[in-house]
Amino acid sequence: MFSHQFYNVVHVVGIVLVMSALGALALHAAAGGTRPTNPARGLIASMHGIGILLILVGGFGMLARLGIIQGGSFPAWIWVKIAVWALLGAATVLPYRRPTLGRPLLIALPLLGGLAAYMAIYKPI
Repeated sequence: MFSHQFYNVVHVVGIVLVMSALGALALHAAAGGTRPTNPARGLIASMHGIGILLILVGGFGMLARLGIIQGGSFPAWIWVKIAVWALLGAATVLPYRRPTLGRPLLIALPLLGGLAAYMAIYKPI
């Protein structure tokens, strides 16, 4: 079993990978790029997929070390974080299907990250 700090680092590395990949994708689409014209498409997809996996493993690892997933239902703040994770996981399809969403995605990324961080730090609900 790994320590809480180890899972925290895994979680943060996953967040950095996902945010970097989505930022690159949104910026490429906002500049008028398309899926076939993106030379880094495979790298971005890999970073996003690995990052999503690391967020999931690190997050649930921390919950296990804190004893939160020992039974019962999750607190509401965890459900908010899972919803943010799902949105970030699905966000790769937005910029190319709707290029006008590239710029709003660049604004939404830090807001979603901030919401997830707020929920984890303050656990308001």
